[in-house]
Amino acid sequence: MGDHDTVRARLRAALSADDPWTALYALHSPNTDRTGPLAEAVEELYRSETDHTAFRPYLTWLLRSLGEPGDAVLLRLLAAPGLSGDDRQDLLRTAVVQELRLPAELLRTHVQDAPASSGGHAGTGGSPAPELIDAMGLSGDPSFAPHLGALLEDPAAPRGRAALGLGRLGARAWTAPIAGRLSEVTGLDHTAFTVALELMDDPAAVPHLLRWLAESSEERVYDVHHALVRLTGRDPLLPERATGAAYAAAVRAAWADGRTQRAPAAVRNLVVESGARARFSVDEGAGRIRIAFDPPPPGSSWPRWDRSLTFDRKPLYRVGSLCDTCELGLTLLDWPDDEAARIAARMRGRLTDLDRLDTALLAEWSPVLGELETGHYRALLLDLPLERVAEPVRSWWYRRAAARAEADGDDSDRPDDDRPEDYWPGVAHFQLTAPVPGGRVPFTYGALLPSQPPEALDPATVARHAAAVAAGERPAAVVLGWIDNRYVEALHEERWLVGAILDGHHRLAAYADAGVPARVLLLARVGEGSGADGGLEGLAEMAAVYGCRK
Repeated sequence: MGDHDTVRARLRAALSADDPWTALYALHSPNTDRTGPLAEAVEELYRSETDHTAFRPYLTWLLRSLGEPGDAVLLRLLAAPGLSGDDRQDLLRTAVVQELRLPAELLRTHVQDAPASSGGHAGTGGSPAPELIDAMGLSGDPSFAPHLGALLEDPAAPRGRAALGLGRLGARAWTAPIAGRLSEVTGLDHTAFTVALELMDDPAAVPHLLRWLAESSEERVYDVHHALVRLTGRDPLLPERATGAAYAAAVRAAWADGRTQRAPAAVRNLVVESGARARFSVDEGAGRIRIAFDPPPPGSSWPRWDRSLTFDRKPLYRVGSLCDTCELGLTLLDWPDDEAARIAARMRGRLTDLDRLDTALLAEWSPVLGELETGHYRALLLDLPLERVAEPVRSWWYRRAAARAEADGDDSDRPDDDRPEDYWPGVAHFQLTAPVPGGRVPFTYGALLPSQPPEALDPATVARHAAAVAAGERPAAVVLGWIDNRYVEALHEERWLVGAILDGHHRLAAYADAGVPARVLLLARVGEGSGADGGLEGLAEMAAVYGCRK
């Protein structure tokens, strides 16, 4: 793009195109170094066009995608006098999605002047619109806490959002009022109240939660249990496939004695089913490596939605939601501290030429297994045909859409704005060379993602492992994984074996370079509660196809 007039002209042309979304995407995405002029053009159009109402969804989308220049425009527009109610709502909602911390004085002006969502007036005691509640919680200003706290008493108010706002403010004076009102709320509001207590991270909530657990209805037990685990660090083992009333009874029994201190981790129920398959349970696991719910993004209707693979509560990969009609996607967030590699390395002595599982081996590894999340696990010793993939266009994350289209007999080309990098997890990784054959689900893919930067691999170490593989040895890598089942858009069954490499990056690179199936010890947690099966069918199919036969 050229000067300001050229940018403005191209923006107007894109907005007037037959397909404005595609035109705007093409206008912006290839030119990320020129976001400033485009943000200024958006601001000018927002301020001057009499018909900008029709363009509003496009303009705010652009502001969200333009980074700091877009955020600066949002703040200037929100400070402009005489905003219409619709403009105020739209700009505030966009600021909340961006997680902008609005200046306290600016936000007080909007709280005073904006009409309430119920038709009253926020400045005269009515319930403010949801985006104002979210903005107050994001403000970091504790002076908004009394206003949010007052909303907890109003059944007509968005009480769940108010509780989350207090949680984001860390306003612990409101811990007891939130916990004490758990019996008054249901559904998503009940979930929001418990998540708010988790955000507070206040031990004062625990006695309230224990009392409410004994009285709560079956459908509210999961939220209370989750909050208790989060706030106490104690994570008792529950039955593997308990659901409904059985699950609720098991949770209540686990907390019935009021104990909140975590006992030492214990590996239980260890059963070796064959040389390639075993199962075990971790009770009171340290949970240092786990999949955990992310804090809810402001403005979301779902207090628990996205999840991340975490180490010591530090997110490593965003895993996405549990929505089984959404497409699975992983995104690298950060690398773990060195302690992650040190923990996994404690298993390394027996991995140099591993050809079968046995009870003594798993018992020896119990201290390491105890670092995992409480739950029931399957251990599979697999020989996986893997390749290293460093180009988004070669990754199954992108190629799966073409496979679905071919299965549907759809030969149409991808849209111009459908880019391979939009599906890329952000890092080179290992993947199965082909979909898993013979399974019930026709499209079963596999991806093993690193827990250390691929560029940190030592070529000499890879070469040493390659020599061992060429000599017939089978050094094993350790992967924490799971089976993810989806019914994408309620049209396509899709299954993934997803794993995070705990130990063995050099070994997997050596196998991939040699074209030899990689020996992998897969540790997979299977589900409990809420009807989850933990992908047992998928794990069984993996064992049948790739189980170590030696």
